Amino acid sequence: MMDTGARLAALRSRLRRKKYDALLVTEPYNRRYLSGYTAADHGIDESAGVLLVPALGRPYLLTDSRFLLQAEEEAAGFEVLLYPKGLHALLKKLLPRLGIRELAFESHYTLYSTLQKMEKTLAGVTLAATTGLIERMRVIKSEDEIALLKQSVLRNEQVFELVYNTIEPGMSEREIALALELTMHELGAERPSFETIVAFGGNAARPHAVPGDRILKPGEIVLIDMGLVLNGYCSDMTRTFVAGKPDRTYLERQRVVRRAQLAGTRAIRSGVTCRHVDHAARKIIDEAGYGKYFGHALGHGVGLAVHEEPR
Repeated sequence: MMDTGARLAALRSRLRRKKYDALLVTEPYNRRYLSGYTAADHGIDESAGVLLVPALGRPYLLTDSRFLLQAEEEAAGFEVLLYPKGLHALLKKLLPRLGIRELAFESHYTLYSTLQKMEKTLAGVTLAATTGLIERMRVIKSEDEIALLKQSVLRNEQVFELVYNTIEPGMSEREIALALELTMHELGAERPSFETIVAFGGNAARPHAVPGDRILKPGEIVLIDMGLVLNGYCSDMTRTFVAGKPDRTYLERQRVVRRAQLAGTRAIRSGVTCRHVDHAARKIIDEAGYGKYFGHALGHGVGLAVHEEPR
């Protein structure tokens, strides 16, 4: 159960420190984090609603009639207002009524065209660009959130194990990817947390490969990168194995990666930086002579989004 009341209180405290009268929340995960409202946007230009959170007073969920019943059911503590003539027309009437003169907005999730429209429509209101105001709150997970993340990870592993036991030469990348996503739904997941990646042989050298009609051959490497959403929280894992007996080169490189993983895990403790953990793992890869192939960061946080801070 999300403690949205405590989250709203913490956000309001930040708004008052920064002397903002209110914050307009448009980023979908931030919207859910603060309200429990789960409706999905079809894109950054097609919103299922926004939150208006005053520094003092009751918060609002602004949406259209398609989402009214869901908003009223899920966003406890929020007053739901509809905008039959569009969001900006409603804000033009609502902000003066609430005495909001300085409105903060999420600059990382606001189209430039939307900002221009707000500047034109909301005369007399100062618009203040913010970045990461709520994301910094989301970095620190509550015990309930940690439990939900663990459940998502365990369910993801169950899905992998079930499908792994069916994989054999002659299957296609696409076939295995579809089997994984079907099994996710059968085991109660809301959806994959990203498009499932299954890649064979040389295609497995592409970290973000798109599953195709390539057929698995005996002795080929298989890469599976998968995650699911359970109760709103994401999991994300990668597994690499061989369809048959691995050769010495594969085993040697796998052991290097395993040592790096363990070194990174041992480096994690309260108060250390992500850079410190990254260095601990990267040192192992460098010393084994593979440093030039490690071109990405060690990892990233997960939560309501599959990629979030810390990273």
